Amino acid sequence: MRLIVDGKPMEIDADPDMPLLWALRDIAGKTGPKFGCGIAMCGACTVHVGGVAVRSCSLPLGDVDGEVLTIEGLAQGGKLHPVQQAWLEEQVAQCGYCQAGQIMSAVALLDQVAEPSDADIDEAMAGNLCRCGTYPRIRAAIKKAAALKTAGI
Repeated sequence: MRLIVDGKPMEIDADPDMPLLWALRDIAGKTGPKFGCGIAMCGACTVHVGGVAVRSCSLPLGDVDGEVLTIEGLAQGGKLHPVQQAWLEEQVAQCGYCQAGQIMSAVALLDQVAEPSDADIDEAMAGNLCRCGTYPRIRAAIKKAAALKTAGI
């Protein structure tokens, strides 16, 4: 199976029923997406496929249609993505386990809504769970990232 992962073509020799998460972690060496629940409910495994945020723990490899982007592919040319930068500035992470999935969902939101309202953020991020409860920081970081993105930073 041929995939493009973080901009690089890759041959994946695996069962088409294997969840994308395990192909990314065990074959492609991408450790950003995490296993949390295995039933697409927690969001720790979120990646983009064809520009859409998806739960990689429940997406069979054979159903992948489009380029795969993991958190490892967000930073470009040594420069953090605005969401990653805002995450640092707002000190969002505590344990950090959910952060890759949170960030990937936030990126997908800002790709669709340049200046999201609290309701937009709540809706887009509802499927991403944070056991540390940093939801107010996540909201602040998304708003900061929107401003950074608008400013071209």
